[in-house]
Amino acid sequence: MKKTKIQILFTAALILVLFIFTPTAYAQKSAFVNTQYILNNIPEYTDAQDVLNSLSKKWQEEITLKHKEVSEMYKKYQAEAVLLPEDVKKKRENEIVKKDNEVKALQKEYFGPGGELYKKREELIKPIQEKVYNAIETIATSENIAFVFDKAGSPTLLYGNPKYDISDAVLDELGKVMQTNSSGSR
Repeated sequence: MKKTKIQILFTAALILVLFIFTPTAYAQKSAFVNTQYILNNIPEYTDAQDVLNSLSKKWQEEITLKHKEVSEMYKKYQAEAVLLPEDVKKKRENEIVKKDNEVKALQKEYFGPGGELYKKREELIKPIQEKVYNAIETIATSENIAFVFDKAGSPTLLYGNPKYDISDAVLDELGKVMQTNSSGSR
């Protein structure tokens, strides 16, 4: 009888120890990085930023100068409008509108979505960002880290071990829920 009580206590203690230490053995490691800090410490990135800032400043000065030209055209037109015949007024108004549209088009060409600044940023910055991401992935894989988050700005998942992706399971579950909802509404 004593033996069985000791065996039960020993087994219970063993189960308790396993219960306490097993979750930590199976817990997945996660980490974070500050990509802005990393990028700011890469000379290639700061050089690229300098190029982009220089181009942006140059193009902005060009746009500002052209806006001034349009403004001067308009001021001159306003001063002379009272003395001008209707056909000349219309012609000058059209010239001002045309020039203003050209400035807006140039601004969009430089700074709009898919514009020159965007293309230059893709050319200069994207390869550096890819190198950083590849380094993060290499470290995460070698250190057996399941998830890496970026703490620069809003938290962003930079790397997730694909074996922890439950997207298909969620879709399966949604499929079950959707089937249950559609069959229940018939």
